[in-house]
Amino acid sequence: MNEEVKMIPIEQIRILNPRHRDKKKFEVIVQSIRKLGLKKPIQVSLRAADEAEGEGYDLVCGQGRLEAFMALGFKKIPAIVVQISKEDRLLRSLVENMARRLPSPMELINEIQRLKAQGYNHSDIGRKLDIDRQTIIGLIALKKGGEERLLDAALNGKVPLGVAVDIAKTDGVETQRALLKAYEKKQVNQAAIRDIKKLMEQRRFLGKQRGSGGRGSRKNRPSAENLVSAYRRESEKRKLLVRKARICEERLLFVVTAFSKLTANEHFVTLLRAESLATMPKVLGEKVAKQQKEGI
Repeated sequence: MNEEVKMIPIEQIRILNPRHRDKKKFEVIVQSIRKLGLKKPIQVSLRAADEAEGEGYDLVCGQGRLEAFMALGFKKIPAIVVQISKEDRLLRSLVENMARRLPSPMELINEIQRLKAQGYNHSDIGRKLDIDRQTIIGLIALKKGGEERLLDAALNGKVPLGVAVDIAKTDGVETQRALLKAYEKKQVNQAAIRDIKKLMEQRRFLGKQRGSGGRGSRKNRPSAENLVSAYRRESEKRKLLVRKARICEERLLFVVTAFSKLTANEHFVTLLRAESLATMPKVLGEKVAKQQKEGI
């Protein structure tokens, strides 16, 4: 890269991905340049004569500094001219915008779709935009599978992107709307949405096995209330199962401990043999032997 700084006419510089900035922050930049001058030159790339836009320069880095110079009435600005392709100019300007603020989901979706149309795969796009592959797949799924209200909620920041992607992965517009409504009412969180999705998949699978995989009646269509109700019933079943498992574990420990102490008594073992009760279930015997070995 040539680090030579040149004075470039501002009117010849085009901003590829302009962004709106906070007025107070911009005023700080203007006052800093007015008092101290430009500390760091901007970066531009020379456009080829055969490009549709004609000769001139595309801004690569430094929109705030460029606009501050324009606000102060300068006609030229110090710049480092780099030679990069039009594609890289677009990407670098986009990356600079992302570094300054969090991009909106729609900006990401549009850029992902643009790169995908040019033949890049998910991994390539992820490396170019510094986004993990799963997020890219999720954004594409949100655009493709998300119903209109869900997409609007995600793009307007009403629902976190990860939650919107999880909802978009469920089948059917009505289900997505019901889950979105339940989330907005704070009836479910993201983990609950994933559990509901698994529950619906299980029920669909069992329905197909029983030969009832067709479309349900209107009264059986999902709503926020019945999805939340189904989730809560399933959660209670799981809690009950866990409680029963703990009770069984405590009882088993009591039995093992008791037999461990009793079988250590030779008189008790002799009595069992006399009554032809010297054997016990294999699993129990193994646990008793292990406890005796560990000296518990």
